[in-house]
Amino acid sequence: MGHDLLITDTTLLPLDPDLPELITDGYLAVKNGKIAALGPMADLAEPGAVTVIDGSGRLLMPGLVNTHTHAPMTLFRGLADDLPLMTWLNEHIFPAEAKSVNPEMVYWCAKLAAAEMILSGTTCAADGYFLEDSAAEAFVECGLRAVAAQGIIDFPAPGVPDPAQNIAAAADFIGRWQGKSPLLSPAVFCHSPYTCSAETLRQAKEMARRHNVKFFVHLAETKTEVSQVQEQQGTTPVRYLDRLGILDSNTICVHCVWLEEEEISILARSGARVATCPQSNMKLGSGIAPVREMLAAGIPVGLGTDSAASNNRLDLFFEMDLGAKLQKVKDRDPAALPAAAVLQMATFGGARVLGLENSIGSLAIGKEADIILLDTRQPHLHPFYLPGLLVHAASGADVATVIIGGMIVMRDRELLTCDVNRIMAEVNRRAEEFRDTGWRTTPGGRRSAPRCF
Repeated sequence: MGHDLLITDTTLLPLDPDLPELITDGYLAVKNGKIAALGPMADLAEPGAVTVIDGSGRLLMPGLVNTHTHAPMTLFRGLADDLPLMTWLNEHIFPAEAKSVNPEMVYWCAKLAAAEMILSGTTCAADGYFLEDSAAEAFVECGLRAVAAQGIIDFPAPGVPDPAQNIAAAADFIGRWQGKSPLLSPAVFCHSPYTCSAETLRQAKEMARRHNVKFFVHLAETKTEVSQVQEQQGTTPVRYLDRLGILDSNTICVHCVWLEEEEISILARSGARVATCPQSNMKLGSGIAPVREMLAAGIPVGLGTDSAASNNRLDLFFEMDLGAKLQKVKDRDPAALPAAAVLQMATFGGARVLGLENSIGSLAIGKEADIILLDTRQPHLHPFYLPGLLVHAASGADVATVIIGGMIVMRDRELLTCDVNRIMAEVNRRAEEFRDTGWRTTPGGRRSAPRCF
């Protein structure tokens, strides 16, 4: 029995250019957490393994990659819906976070997000928040692969009451987590060009370069942001970051809704990556990102859910469907963003955005065994002509089994690495405590409150 794990008699969707689009009667073998072999069942030379999973009635594919979320914000799911971004932030979310964010809240609410993402087929997520040590611990315990970014902002924040220490706090976080777990890559998250000064942005980026970690920033999310940066800096958000030397291949720009044609060229030339969050942008009325144009310019683009407070779910299958249809509506062109391209964005494309394309994102020998099995014995998945059906018909609820780094973290819809009932109870208890504080603000909001994402 040379393999640790063997999945047999399944349909493989490798999403790898060197393999067939579909292998209808196939197998995949795992050894030491990595994909050791895959192909048609007729080619299986070593049928034994420590663990064998019968993949009949299942479709096996790479796990999904969520390129942007704020996991602890599950506490605020549905708290302040149907509001524009700045009203949502200043009058509701910022004051709510000031009352409730602490290490225990971050830990349990990040665990809830991790459970939700695993249950819907996400095997890797990029997260950004404060007190990110607690979120990182939650992700590792749940077995979720993560790029965890410590938040930086020029206001007092949980864990960093003195904004002058924001860069040092992020550097300390990176030092604690680099090399600590094969599942966790530390990173830096500067909130935005309108909440971080030019000096903060430059210093944070230089620190990220020294540590060779990813740098995330919200960018050009709303027309209000564009106007604000234009007024304060005399230029647009993308040009501003370019002028500061922030944009390079290790910079992930989140949202990028309001871009001029020249700004798309600037992003492409710099090598910067983009995380687009279609449902969050829809819900907050921010706009529709020019995804087709960015992809055409050669910019790596991945899908993100954003937080449960602005989405309100963390299901990338749903994100794929909405993301594809939004582009069709924007351009009034049914071919604007084909299903196959969106499927790539949610897997290999997302991995490329995070710099992990050599490790995850497709089924290939030597890559990490981050894989999911979908139950295809569902009426809404029949008939199955092309893999694009997954984009417009599948949902996270169709995911039956999730394997991350060769470890089975969910099997037949049962989470094996965390107690989801206890997690929900812990989050709900904190929600009750939060309700009791009387979180709502007077018109205009508490703009002096410590601010989070």
